[in-house]
Amino acid sequence: MVLSSPHSPRLKYLSLGVLVLQTTSLVLTMRYSRTLKEDGPRYLASSAVVSAEVLKILACTLLVFMENNFSVRLLKEEIVNKPLETMKLAIPAGIYTLQNNLLYVALSNLDAATYQVTYQLKILTTALFSVSMLGKRLGFYQWLSLLVLMAGVTLVQWPTESEGDSEQKILTAGSQFVGLMAVLMACVSSGFAGVYFEKILKETKQSVWVRNIQLGLFGFVFGFIGMIVYDGQSVSQSGMFEGYNTITCTVVALQALGGLVIAVVIKYADNILKGFATSLSIIMSTLISYFLMEDFSPTSLFFLGAMLVIAATFLYSNEHKPASGGAIKV
Repeated sequence: MVLSSPHSPRLKYLSLGVLVLQTTSLVLTMRYSRTLKEDGPRYLASSAVVSAEVLKILACTLLVFMENNFSVRLLKEEIVNKPLETMKLAIPAGIYTLQNNLLYVALSNLDAATYQVTYQLKILTTALFSVSMLGKRLGFYQWLSLLVLMAGVTLVQWPTESEGDSEQKILTAGSQFVGLMAVLMACVSSGFAGVYFEKILKETKQSVWVRNIQLGLFGFVFGFIGMIVYDGQSVSQSGMFEGYNTITCTVVALQALGGLVIAVVIKYADNILKGFATSLSIIMSTLISYFLMEDFSPTSLFFLGAMLVIAATFLYSNEHKPASGGAIKV
C-alpha cells in the first residue's frame, strides 16, 4: 500500500514551528524546575510523567467531543469496539513512557551539554528506522544533511573547559555512565516508537486525537505502574503530588502539549523533520539562556554550529525527490 502526503507545506511547517516553541519552553522550564532550590522535597519525575499523560487524555477527549458534537459514539466505536486496533498502541506507549523516565535519569546524571549533544543521536536512529520500517527513501543530500546536522549540534553544545572542569568535580564516573546509557537507550526508543506511531497514523484514517487517547491510556497505565514500583514508598507517605508548584504544573502542561504537537507533526510531516525542529529548539534555548538568563557565553564554535544546523535544515527540506519520492511504501 502506498500512502501519499497531500497536506499543505504551510500546515507542515506551522506544526513544526509550534513544536520548536513548545520544546524550547519545556527545556527551559524543566531545567529550572530541576535546579530550583526549595525548602521542601522535589517533585517526583515519575509523577510528572503520569500527570502529563492524564492531561493529554483529557485534552484529546475534549477535542474529540468538540469534533463530534459532544457525542461518545466515536470513542466507543474506535476504542471499545476495536480492541485489536487499540492494542497496537501499547508498544509505542510503553516505549514512550520508558523514554520519558530515561530522560529524567539522564538529566540527573549528565551535565546539560553532554546530554543535549548525545540525545541528538535520536535523529539518526529515527532516520534508520524510517528507512527500515516505512521503506522511506532518503536522497544523497538528505543523508548529507543528517551528518551536517549532527556536526552542527555537536559544535553548538560542545562544552568549554570551564564548564567541564566545574561539573566534572561534581559528577562521578559511575553517574556519568548511568546517564550515558540512559540517554542512548532513550535515543533508540525515541526513534523506534516515533516511527512505529507514524506508521500506525499514516496507514489508517482514524483521528489523530483518538490515537492519542489510546496512546495516553496505555502510557498512563505503564507510567502509574512504574511510579508505584520505583517511588511507591514516597507516594504512599506524601502523595504523588508532593513538591508540586506552579513551575511543576507548567512542566506537566508543556509535556502534555508536546505529545499533541508531536502527533500533529507526525501526521502532517515526518519524524526526521521533527528531529530537526528539536535541534533548532536547542539553539533557541541556548540563545534565551544567553540573553535572558545570562548563564551562557557563546563561542566561535557556537556560531559555526548554528550555521551548520540552519544549513542542514534547509538542505533536508529542499531536497529534490524523484517522482515516487513523495510516497511512503508500507
